[in-house]
Amino acid sequence: MHPDIKKYNAARERADRAICKLLAEQIDAGLPDAESKVWHAHPVWFLDGNPIVGYSKLKDSVRLLFWSGQSFKSDGLAKEGTFKAAEARYTSVDEVDTRKLRKWLAESRTVQWDYKNLVRRKGKLERLK
Repeated sequence: MHPDIKKYNAARERADRAICKLLAEQIDAGLPDAESKVWHAHPVWFLDGNPIVGYSKLKDSVRLLFWSGQSFKSDGLAKEGTFKAAEARYTSVDEVDTRKLRKWLAESRTVQWDYKNLVRRKGKLERLK
């Protein structure tokens, strides 16, 4: 696990820290070739420079975000924002369904929108995979 992600997780309250630790471990296992770092103050994993998945602490939960999640066939994610992102929110480590998470991680490899070049394309998303 990236040292900055460990620091991020350690700074959370006990219940949230358990959620963050589980998410980081599952994401690292599901995307072992991804680059991970704290980006815009939150843990994010990238494939070829493109953001794939990350999580953040919200006021009442921990949000798991897949940048291309609205295009996944697997269910369980809620639409987030105006692009193609989708999320799941957790208030307890027991709510994290690791089977669903592994499916989403596998799908995140094959379903990707090009967020890396979003600014260059003036806000227009293009499908990579």
